[in-house]
Amino acid sequence: MKLAGLLDKMAVIARRDLLTAIRHRSSFLITAAGAMAELAAFFYLARAIGPGFRPEGVDYFPFLLVGTGLYTFLVMGINAFLVIVQEAQQTGTLEVLMTTATPPAVLVFLSALSAFAENTLQLVLYLGVGLLLFRAPIEHANIAGCLVVFLLSLTVAVAIGILAAALQIAIQKGSALVWVLGSGAWFMTGTLFPVASLPRPLQVVAQFIPITYSLDGMRLALLQGADFSVLARPIGMLLTSCLVLLPFSLLMLSYALRRARLAGTLSFY
Repeated sequence: MKLAGLLDKMAVIARRDLLTAIRHRSSFLITAAGAMAELAAFFYLARAIGPGFRPEGVDYFPFLLVGTGLYTFLVMGINAFLVIVQEAQQTGTLEVLMTTATPPAVLVFLSALSAFAENTLQLVLYLGVGLLLFRAPIEHANIAGCLVVFLLSLTVAVAIGILAAALQIAIQKGSALVWVLGSGAWFMTGTLFPVASLPRPLQVVAQFIPITYSLDGMRLALLQGADFSVLARPIGMLLTSCLVLLPFSLLMLSYALRRARLAGTLSFY
């Protein structure tokens, strides 16, 4: 696909979603109010626990802030892929979309792009307001390291999102993957407390979940200003996850679409 054509499609989809967002401004205000309430709750929770608890050498509030903010962003991004496929199945447009000249993986990604952009804005505001309003020390943050970790984490989320879309097309159970991430994996990735606090078997499991390295790398870069020598392990593990998960998820999506077309189940949900 030519770059100009891809950019045109991105612009059309972005314009459509922007107009939709403008018509539903109240949802943004409700989301912002909920985020502020969550920030206040986490701040007072950290105060109640006290300054003696310093997971990974940082205050508990910024530790909690980065963990919950980034984890929520990644899970919401993954869920965007699933929602797109489910809505297309329910409206009966999936078969039409998958017969266009645009490759299916590109089409699904473009459709989720606006959701990622909105979630990125929410993440920046969430972290910015939380860290500045509650005066968390970030003056020595490694911005370049944050950006690298963020982009690799974003790629991992895209790969898992495509896999969820493939599962939805194949067996209509893509929501199960999102449920596991939203209801179970947060427990083992260090979102609310250090992975080292878990029993040893769960610590081993956590090492195989890419989001563990997303949270670890972002905390190191943003809160501790760690240089790239310290970030080498989380960045290396995220890069490896990208190289494994992205081709695998694309292959699964292609296989699921081919099987669904043959079986006539493309619009089943």
